[in-house]
Amino acid sequence: MTHDKRPTVWSSEQGDLRKQSPKRATQTSLPPQQQTAYLHRESKGRGGKTVTIVKNLELSEKDLKTLAKKLKQACGSGGTIRDGVIEIQGEHRQKIAEALQALGYKSKISGG
Repeated sequence: MTHDKRPTVWSSEQGDLRKQSPKRATQTSLPPQQQTAYLHRESKGRGGKTVTIVKNLELSEKDLKTLAKKLKQACGSGGTIRDGVIEIQGEHRQKIAEALQALGYKSKISGG
């Protein structure tokens, strides 16, 4: 009997369950007046480069992309969306706070 180092994978009639992505519930957006965005500055794991993080927004994926685009344009900088959090390159907390307030969001700047 050979000892195979690969683990045994259980599969069902639907096939290999590991390859299926988890089904995400479609999230609806709350109105801007009901949300508070938290702005953080972070540089860990980025080679010393600073990014501004926008957290705690309950937006659909489409609305999150639209907001990220507006914030990047307001800052004149690049950025991305990771795990429902907007990351803008550079230290732009004050600019982002002003842009969010113009759009009707409340914002809080945190961190040093």
